[in-house]
Amino acid sequence: MMSKLSSEWLLGISISLIAYYALFYANDWLTSYLSYGLGVNWIYLPAGLRLFLILIFGLPGALGIALSSFLISYYGDFATNITTCIGIGLISGFAPYIARLFVLRQISIAPDLSDLNLPKLLSCILIYAVLSAGLHQWWYLVRGLDETGSFNHFIVMFLGDVLGSLLLIALVKYSLDLLRAYRT
Repeated sequence: MMSKLSSEWLLGISISLIAYYALFYANDWLTSYLSYGLGVNWIYLPAGLRLFLILIFGLPGALGIALSSFLISYYGDFATNITTCIGIGLISGFAPYIARLFVLRQISIAPDLSDLNLPKLLSCILIYAVLSAGLHQWWYLVRGLDETGSFNHFIVMFLGDVLGSLLLIALVKYSLDLLRAYRT
């Protein structure tokens, strides 16, 4: 029993870490011209993946994303300070986890997501995007990062997270529809 639980946690952490890391750099390559500022993009596909991984894996997903985001920050634009990178990692992993907890309790979504429909999914996306953008911009402001932490940065990050989430979900849905059509 313990080894099965450990392997499930390790799998959730590993998949989340690798998938988030890969999509972060793919998004950076695809949308680098849509960057608004440090850590802020008009379309941020990894936001949708964060929410998706957290909804599926829960806490192991949050840990994998947090570790991945820390590594991305530490070896990327935020390498100047390890405390800043730790905060970014924690916010990246746990903002969607907090949103998940809130949504499961307040919007009546089953823990296995069996009753997740479009209105509930949109609620998840909006709650997550507010938390993520708000906490990131607050952290950037607290850490004194140049040209971050403003209301404009919050709005762009919020919109980027919402648009990225919607695009990623649409891409996944379209891919599943194609796969289903190919199998029949």
